[in-house]
Amino acid sequence: MSYDWSQFRLRIPINAGVDEIYRRWSNTAGLTSWFLREALFYNNEGVERSATDPVRPGDSYLWRWFGYGDDVQEKGSILSANHSDELEFSFGKAGKVRVKVYTEANTTVCELEQYEIPTDEEGKQYYHVGCSKGWVFYLANLKSILESGTDLRNKDEMMKEVISS
Repeated sequence: MSYDWSQFRLRIPINAGVDEIYRRWSNTAGLTSWFLREALFYNNEGVERSATDPVRPGDSYLWRWFGYGDDVQEKGSILSANHSDELEFSFGKAGKVRVKVYTEANTTVCELEQYEIPTDEEGKQYYHVGCSKGWVFYLANLKSILESGTDLRNKDEMMKEVISS
């Protein structure tokens, strides 16, 4: 059996409601609470959305992370958002990301699937392995924030090559 380098799927149980987890993915205030240093969303007319305004399909974004300078950024677009439990976005050269939040066995699960990952050597190394490692950390941080309030991110730009940024 050959390994499929074009995609991966991660799931994590989180002791929080579907609505709360979805909100943490679907607006600036939510994403900056556990994932990003800066998350800017713009509607189809180029107008920036407010911090709590939910993203909509067709919105564009600009993201920056703690632990990195402003030159490290990701730009993309929101491909779908149902405003309750699922959204999808482009993720630069790394493909696309779909997030689903649902209840399974009386537990809320946050599932992330990254797909359409290039399968050349760069894609395997940086996007499949690199992104999956990053998402494991950030999903664990989402769980930590929602369950205990503890933010695990490295916020020191001088501290390099750590798993928390």
